[in-house]
Amino acid sequence: MSTFNVGLKKVVDDSYDIELGYDLCDKLVSDIKGGLVGNIKKFAVVTDDIVLPLYAEPIAQALTDAGFTAKLFTFKNGEKSKVRATKEYIEDAMLESGFRRDCCIIAVGGGVVTDLAGFTAGTFGRGVPFINYATTLLAAADASVGGKTAVDTPLATNLIGLFNQPKKVYIDIGAWRTLPPRQLYSGMAETIKHACMADRDFFDFLNENMEKIYAFDNNACEHVAECNCRIKYSVVMKDELESGLREILNLGHTVGRAVETVSGYRLLHGEAVAIGLCAEVRLSRRLGYMTDNEVNSVEALLKKASLPTNIPDYIDREELVKKLYTDKKVRDGKLRFVLQNGIGDIVCFGENVYATPIDEQTAREIINEY
Repeated sequence: MSTFNVGLKKVVDDSYDIELGYDLCDKLVSDIKGGLVGNIKKFAVVTDDIVLPLYAEPIAQALTDAGFTAKLFTFKNGEKSKVRATKEYIEDAMLESGFRRDCCIIAVGGGVVTDLAGFTAGTFGRGVPFINYATTLLAAADASVGGKTAVDTPLATNLIGLFNQPKKVYIDIGAWRTLPPRQLYSGMAETIKHACMADRDFFDFLNENMEKIYAFDNNACEHVAECNCRIKYSVVMKDELESGLREILNLGHTVGRAVETVSGYRLLHGEAVAIGLCAEVRLSRRLGYMTDNEVNSVEALLKKASLPTNIPDYIDREELVKKLYTDKKVRDGKLRFVLQNGIGDIVCFGENVYATPIDEQTAREIINEY
């Protein structure tokens, strides 16, 4: 018997830039012409049916005008499309259109689009480069940055996927003006989450400037975009593959994702996260990490942002409790929660441990409180 060692040590630089600005289509094309993805000439522009005419078609046309080959691949908007069947549809359509390893995927849209496109890029041809062009506040705050890509299944959300970093992220702040109000509010939930977990000054800024943000004041919106990127980057650069610290980005998501799924996606992601944040702060208060005033402040800010703070009556509470066990933070069959330490900080439960086991009955009691 013999052993042969296959030495495959790698040093990989997955660094990328995040471009914040307005009407960034020309900048995207200029960067590609300047070698952003090397000598690639063929681009698959992945988008949904709402973003298609607003941003994806102009981007594809601009690429074509610049001498590149660009083809659009579109699916129905919404979380229900973030499934393996949609990924298969995109892959098959790309193959039928002659796309192979010498291509790049450009995701144009919100979080569902960037999740699907990033996952597809990671497996198509065993991996092709991709670029995110984020058109929603939710994508700007969360999904387009950090490299986590995934799809949902009937049993769980975001548990089928991979870590895959883009070549660059473009956050088009001007695109926020085209969002329906409910989508804008939904995006604010992840922004408030960032403030709750990492920056009390940002929390206060949101409290004082919510009307300006929703009125698309340039300075206020730019500050929101910059703070979101700074906070998320500060976490991801320390824990790209979610071995510990990165779990804090799941603040509010244990209950939030369960609510989203059990609602049959009648609730938008941010709306469900807002409800999850309310459950989390009440649990934090019960365990002595937050005061009544701090809990009230978080819930008041969510209401100011036009987000829900109660579980809808149509959601079965026991079904919701069962769905908590599909959360990716579950270990050895035990529920685990990320908890706030006041406002602007997270409880650390040990070296590189940021989630703590919570028994089912306690979780049930918190859910039944509201």
